[in-house]
Amino acid sequence: MRIKSKAPFRIGLAGGGTDVSPYCDQFGGAILNVAISLYARTTIIPRTDGKIIIRNEDSSQKLEFDSAKELPVGGFLDLQVGVYNRIVKQFTNEKLSFEMITSMDVSSGSGLGTSSTIVVSALGAFVKWLNLSLEKNEIAQLAYDIERVDLKMAGGRQDQYAATYGGINFMEFYEGNKVAVNPIILGDSLKNELQKNLILYYTKTSRESAKIIETQANNAQTKQEKPLQAMHLVKEQAFLMKEALGNQELHKIGEILSTSWENKKQMAAGITNELIDEIYSTAISAGATGGKISGAGGGGFMIFYAEESKKNYVIEMLEQFGGQERAFDFCDEGLSAWTLY
Repeated sequence: MRIKSKAPFRIGLAGGGTDVSPYCDQFGGAILNVAISLYARTTIIPRTDGKIIIRNEDSSQKLEFDSAKELPVGGFLDLQVGVYNRIVKQFTNEKLSFEMITSMDVSSGSGLGTSSTIVVSALGAFVKWLNLSLEKNEIAQLAYDIERVDLKMAGGRQDQYAATYGGINFMEFYEGNKVAVNPIILGDSLKNELQKNLILYYTKTSRESAKIIETQANNAQTKQEKPLQAMHLVKEQAFLMKEALGNQELHKIGEILSTSWENKKQMAAGITNELIDEIYSTAISAGATGGKISGAGGGGFMIFYAEESKKNYVIEMLEQFGGQERAFDFCDEGLSAWTLY
């Protein structure tokens, strides 16, 4: 028997970073994002020999343990280990024996929510295997707790909800772990047009988001005026993005992305660099009406909006930087899991 699961990565269109504490606890955060057809995947194979094997197909990393109620963290594959430890602690109180294999369609540190999405995918496989009765919001919150509380990894909470729910969502975040997920329902024509005009460009660089996020959180905690004002303006763009989609005003998307990017750069040091700035200016000169970095910043994927008549030229001009356009579709389905016998 094999238990399999997959969870989609996401593109953040507006509001990114306002889901990070303490900003969202003090002021409320708002984000508009969309799940895409690139996935984190997990396979669990039950064993009967008292062993636990955890493998990552992307990096060829492997851990092997004698079955125990709690496995040590502090090395590699901590996300997968953290999921197991929380499952035993909260649901089974019994050690398990299995092999877990994880993989991702994109590289770690790419800005599409990789860490949170692999946690959601692994949780989905355990939920299916153990027949746990958990709603989507409970899985997303559990994924957040594993990363932010158990493993003490810096970050926000949009990724866990995007990976679990799928679709296009306007999300609001408040004090006390309160999260409102509001699906954005677009007609097929509008959704197809939006998807067609978005460019997902991989810079072939990665980054460690934790330091950027920690700086951003400290800026909010100490109420640094310029970064804090930038966060307010970034949040405002999420509401404007929601309004533009609701009014079918796709011509406003590029401008909103551009305004978001200019303000996001003020939220913390390290969000942009010389290469990112050059890529961005080249895309705009080639006809994109706006764009931004995906995720915390510093590297990974960038997003641009360009009308159909300009899109191919923008992609052609970006080739000089050695990166790669990545094809995708919007993904209505979030976390899914199934069993093969």
